Amino acid sequence: MKILFVDSTHPYLHQELIRLGFQCDLNYQWSKAEIENNIHLYDGVIIRSKIKFTKQIIDKATGLKFIARVGAGMENIDVAYAESKGIKCLHAPEGNRDAVAEHAMAMLLSLFNNICKADKEVREGKWLREENRGVELSGKTVGIIGYGNMGSAFAQRLKGFNVKVLAYDKYKKNYSGDFVIEASLEKIFEESDVLSLHIPFTDETNYMVNDDFINKFKKSFYLINTARGKVVKTDDLVKNMISGKILGACLDVLEYEDVSFEKMNSTISNQQSTFNYLLQSNRTILTPHIAGWTKESNEKMAKILVEKIKKLF
Repeated sequence: MKILFVDSTHPYLHQELIRLGFQCDLNYQWSKAEIENNIHLYDGVIIRSKIKFTKQIIDKATGLKFIARVGAGMENIDVAYAESKGIKCLHAPEGNRDAVAEHAMAMLLSLFNNICKADKEVREGKWLREENRGVELSGKTVGIIGYGNMGSAFAQRLKGFNVKVLAYDKYKKNYSGDFVIEASLEKIFEESDVLSLHIPFTDETNYMVNDDFINKFKKSFYLINTARGKVVKTDDLVKNMISGKILGACLDVLEYEDVSFEKMNSTISNQQSTFNYLLQSNRTILTPHIAGWTKESNEKMAKILVEKIKKLF
């Protein structure tokens, strides 16, 4: 069986698949056209975020048995259409959930304790104590939307901080436990001091966090987004930071990202003033879509996909 790699991955993935008897073609530099013209030759394809596997490409993949994404989100694959053609769609959220949870935790604590601001000031020769008086997480209520791999891992990390953790998941029931209390969206709006998003990007979640959504919260709150940038309407986020409804934002993802997540896209020029506000604010922590991007997660995702591919064959 032949497997096409269109994105670079941890070497364990192709090395182990070769050991298991698969032929692995590492064609990382192929263009979209080259992928389309050759995809009919392959039984499987390994991707990250280089291209979208649309109906157009899937129709040309006449021998394809699986698409495996080295990552968690599946929005760059037309999963429903692929599965209608008998193509299995695999991903590895189990492999980077710990990395995402730890990153979300780090961002929140950095924001609450002015870590980035204070570090910069000390390096500039400023020793400002009162100006950097922080906020404690203890005693607060953290709301989580999306209680899958990422949301549950984040809830687990919160256990030692003496917080109340509420989680809402439209597609799950009966998951209250040691780390979390299952809650309605209305209860999240009523009680949360912090909101953390752990949902996939779909038509349903596109710009879910907009002005109307934000103002359903009873209290001013802090926002964490390690999910997908377009889940949050950035103009409305900044509007509510200015008004004080949102006290601060930890953003590992932005709506301005290119489909590959490797750069910003051209739409940022239309919202430059909004983006500049995020850049200049002391109430934001910004990172370049690296919440799931650790040395350990890179290897774990490779190992998980090997096991999933083995089970198929």
